[in-house]
Amino acid sequence: MNKTNKLSLMLWAIIILSVYSSCTLSSANNEMPPPAPAEYSVINVSSREVITYSEFTASIEGSRDIEIRSQVDGYISAINVDEGDYVNKGQSLFKIDARPFTEQLNTANAMLLSAKAALENATINVNKLSPLVQNNIVSDVQLKSAKASYDAALAMVAQAQSQVQTAKINLGFTTIKAPASGYVGGIPYKSGSLVSRTQAEALTVLSENKSVYAYFTMSEIDFINFKTEYSGSTIQDKIKSLPEVELVLADNTIYPLKGRVELAQGSFDKTSGTISFRAIFSNEAGLLRSGNTGKIRIPNLNTTTLLVPQQATFELQDKIFAYSLGDSNKVIGKPITVTGTSGRFYMVSNGLKDGDQIVYEGIGRLADGMIIKPKLISADSLLKADSF
Repeated sequence: MNKTNKLSLMLWAIIILSVYSSCTLSSANNEMPPPAPAEYSVINVSSREVITYSEFTASIEGSRDIEIRSQVDGYISAINVDEGDYVNKGQSLFKIDARPFTEQLNTANAMLLSAKAALENATINVNKLSPLVQNNIVSDVQLKSAKASYDAALAMVAQAQSQVQTAKINLGFTTIKAPASGYVGGIPYKSGSLVSRTQAEALTVLSENKSVYAYFTMSEIDFINFKTEYSGSTIQDKIKSLPEVELVLADNTIYPLKGRVELAQGSFDKTSGTISFRAIFSNEAGLLRSGNTGKIRIPNLNTTTLLVPQQATFELQDKIFAYSLGDSNKVIGKPITVTGTSGRFYMVSNGLKDGDQIVYEGIGRLADGMIIKPKLISADSLLKADSF
């Protein structure tokens, strides 16, 4: 190989080495450092003393639900209230056509006048015959007959007076008044409807709602727990030792006033296997109506348990998990055993222990083994925010 060719090969080798070195340096310059771990809020879980609740489905009824019925037969001539109205005791609700009963009263008064006239005539006869008998002018048989007629006339007056009173009562029944203050229920009849004393359906139901009853039932197991948990030698004694109860309304809000359990049914229902209770709540503002539904919450004795915010958990294959913070700030999904809820917290019996740190926010972006930058927040602030 001549010198020219050797020189050319050397130049090409130098060029190739320069290009390779340049690419290597460029690749090294473009390689980015790994990103810093993302920041996540974490909390220390700990055991707390909490109040748990037992909940029972309840139906609301007024302290008195009064069926309003007609005591006379006739046509409704006026309806003086509307469904849902609040009425006072003695207020007119319905008016029955009074004309037939006015005529009955007129007839009874006429019969009374006739009976009084007959009594007056019998009195005259007795007064006339009494001196004649005393002077032996007529026999005492005539006087006895006159006195019998007098007694009969007196009885006719009494009967006529009774008929007048009955007619007045029936006439008074044509105005149907509220027997108590309360709220008017549904009104199935309209003006012109024929009503009677024997009809199956009431004109309406008047609910006296200054206080209401919430009726609820306990299963046999719940009843056994109730007897075990509360002190007292009898069921009534145990009921008296119950704390005040809460009423959860249909929209899951809590009724502002608390109530007390008053009564227990004497025996279990054979069909449902439950025993009935009722709680009474004040309802001066009229917020509750008969027919409302809700839940009775009975507070249980204080319990110490490990609390985990529900927000810090996720479900996977019917199990509940929380991300626990491990060595080197790696997160590990741990299954937890939930025994109940208290506010927005789970009560946990297994899977975590006092002092463990768990990720509180952003768990949807995590996976097992990820490294995070923990930011510790106070669990106490979460508990206060939950009014716990």
